Order: sequence, then C-alpha cells, then structure tokens
Amino acid sequence: MPRPLIGITSYLEAARWGDWVREAVLSPPAYARAVERAGGVPVLLPSLGPAVAAEHARHLSGVILTGGGELDPTLYGAARDERLGEPQPHRDRFELALARAAVQAGLPLLGVARGMHVLNVAQGGSLIPWLPDAVDSHELHTGGGHVVQVSVSSRLGEAVGDRVETTAPHRQAIRRLGAGLTPVAWADDQIVEGVELRDHPFGVGVQWHPERGDDDRLVAALVEAAARPGPRSEGSEARSGAGTRAGTEARPGARGLPGAAALPEEARR
Repeated sequence: MPRPLIGITSYLEAARWGDWVREAVLSPPAYARAVERAGGVPVLLPSLGPAVAAEHARHLSGVILTGGGELDPTLYGAARDERLGEPQPHRDRFELALARAAVQAGLPLLGVARGMHVLNVAQGGSLIPWLPDAVDSHELHTGGGHVVQVSVSSRLGEAVGDRVETTAPHRQAIRRLGAGLTPVAWADDQIVEGVELRDHPFGVGVQWHPERGDDDRLVAALVEAAARPGPRSEGSEARSGAGTRAGTEARPGARGLPGAAALPEEARR
C-alpha cells in the first residue's frame, strides 16, 4: 500500500546560504521527521497563494497546519496589535484557504499551535489577540510548561490520553469557536488548548507542538487516518457549518471532563 502523502505548511522567508540571500521555503525538520517516523511521506507546501489550496486537498492524503507567527487579528474582526509580529498575509491567506479546502474535502488534518488558530478562524471563529490582556494566569501560557487536561472520549484523548505536559508558549488563544469545532483540551485556567471537528475523518487542533520530542502518537494518529482507504467524508456537519455553531464562546467542559454542563448544548453533543 502506498504511504500517505502529508502536506506540511511552511514559511516563505529570506534565507542565507553561502554568499546568497534569497527567498526560501522553510520548515523546522521536526514535522517531516515525525511524519516519516509515523509511516507517511512529508510534502512541503509553499505559501504561494490560496488558488492552489483545493488542488492540494485533492492530491494529498493529509495536512499539517504548522506553528509560526500570530494570525493577523483583522482576519477575525479584531484590531491589529503592535505587540504582535509583522503580519504574513501570504501565509495567512494560503493556510486559511487550505484549511477550508481540507475541511470541505474531508481530508485528515492536524493544526499545531498557530495551525489550530488557523483552523478555528477558517471555520468562522475568533481569537484572543493578546492573551496577557485577557487572563491573569497568562504566565501559565507565556512562560514555562504546563499540564493540559484532555477529554478521554475525544480523538485527541484516544491518541494521547487524558493529560499532556506541554512546553509551548503562546500569546494568542481561542475566544469564539468556529463552526463544527468542539473543545476537547484545556489548561488549568480553562483556556482551550485542543479542538476537534465533528463528523470529520480526522480534524484536530492543539496548542502545543506534538512533533517535538519522542512522543509521535498524535502525528501517528493523523498518518493512520490519512492511510485509511475509501472516499473522504461527504456532507459533514463541519463542512456545512452545522454542529457547533460559529459564535460559541470557548469555555471548559466536555464529555469525560468536569464542567460539561457549562457548555452550550451545541458544544456538548
């Protein structure tokens, strides 16, 4: 059986080699190595424009939306914040289009850190543009490592168990959930750190970096889903915008974790 082709999004940045400085397609090698260890074939995707996103979704077996700089807040209706890095409109436009194409095609996808934010915004959700302004416990997220609690009944929980120790600082977080997304992992202060697409073969986003270190279980779960034969999902609620509606505030609770009753009915089903 052919190994599944896993697309990996990338930076488009100036790089130096020898005496040359040229624009280059860049990616930390940890993503490709994790995909290869899991049995997939990594394919680097340059941010050349949103028009090619649908073609990628047709020919790839799965996608990783990788980490990186913060999304431009104007993309989800917030004001631009000078404390954020320079916007990367080429990357933002391409990855939002790719996320939508992957959801539409029922293509297995994994959003990592920024990639989870891309998935949420692509589905009509929004972010907290600068987390230290929103929560007193921001040092939990912008400093060292912390523990994330995971719903045991979720696909994420099936892959990694009920808790994950993370060391990935972040300055943005999910505010309003996108259509079809359900929260499945939380930090101790109830900031959402994992989401899933309902009625989708494999649509998971996490705030941390599962490609780093020796624990390949989540990347392996993506590759396993991408390797399954048969047609992709048709008519999913996540694609049509049913399920968890866009506009649901990200709050704690899910099946298998305390606080389920605090969620709106749409997010608990």
